[in-house]
Amino acid sequence: MHPPLFKIRENGYFGFINAEGTVVIEPQFLEVDDFYNGFTTAQLNGQRALLDAMGRLYVRRLYRAVGIFREDLARVQVVNAWGFIDTKGKEVIPTYFDEAGDFNQGMAAVKLEGSAGYINKNGDFVIKPVFSGSGNFHDGLAPAGVNGLWGFINQSGKFVLEPRWDAAFSFQGNVAVVVQDTSWGLVNRLGQETIAPQFEFVKGHVQGDFFDGMALAFRDGKYGFVSQEEGAIAIEPMFDLAGDFGEGLALVEINGAYGYVDKSGKLVIMPKFEDAGVFSEGLAQVRSNGKWGYINTEGQIVIPATFDGATPFRNGMALTALEGKWVYIDREQKVVWKEG
Repeated sequence: MHPPLFKIRENGYFGFINAEGTVVIEPQFLEVDDFYNGFTTAQLNGQRALLDAMGRLYVRRLYRAVGIFREDLARVQVVNAWGFIDTKGKEVIPTYFDEAGDFNQGMAAVKLEGSAGYINKNGDFVIKPVFSGSGNFHDGLAPAGVNGLWGFINQSGKFVLEPRWDAAFSFQGNVAVVVQDTSWGLVNRLGQETIAPQFEFVKGHVQGDFFDGMALAFRDGKYGFVSQEEGAIAIEPMFDLAGDFGEGLALVEINGAYGYVDKSGKLVIMPKFEDAGVFSEGLAQVRSNGKWGYINTEGQIVIPATFDGATPFRNGMALTALEGKWVYIDREQKVVWKEG
């Protein structure tokens, strides 16, 4: 486990504090990402460099893009070519692929000269690049395309679910999103469409990704939810706007106001807020009279609405904004760190 670090800002530069509010990486970078698995990236001269939790930069080579570490390897891009580095910053798989995905179950999907296949951690093809496209393996199956249609292959590269969809995405548990024409639905591991493609993709919104076992679904101008466990529609599209589930609750908009429903679609926190966010660590940010505060899962205000902006709690702290300054608070509204 890696102790959590939190991004801070001072005089236009970024660094990091620990959970006690102590600065562990001085603000010195024009841009940084959040830490994941003990690493992040920092911008140097328009390129990205690996940065570890001790504040050490791995500048053996700068990259156009750096992915997150999965199974101790991260994909990196030089010009338009992709390869992989290890946790010491060493380039262990040269950058010569057209595209590359993250490692999962010991393999990564890559594309070379227009064809997609899978490599192992030595950079050797274990599934030959014979597909038009491919996605990550999850529990032994991965989406792959051939001749304009998509199905699912096993780890030997054989189609288990024959190509018949216009697009397909990686399995999430026992269901995966499949696309027919411009609509999406769900298929199970037997190839049965548990929900026939019927939902629309909305630009700027993510549909088909499950959070807390539920995924947003948009149809006929309204939002609802589908269940990952059931592979079925859990809440018929009926809301003007909705957000992801978190801790059993999801925000919904009704007549211009925001409240929360449970997984049965029952309204458990009445729509009375101007805006709202996802529940995390028992709290959700809500806006009233132009200011942000936090409520608990009972709908009770536990941190008064005094902030100009607010984000979800993570590892016991939340980033808020007050008069243009970043402020980290804990669950008791104690200021842990404030931008100078």
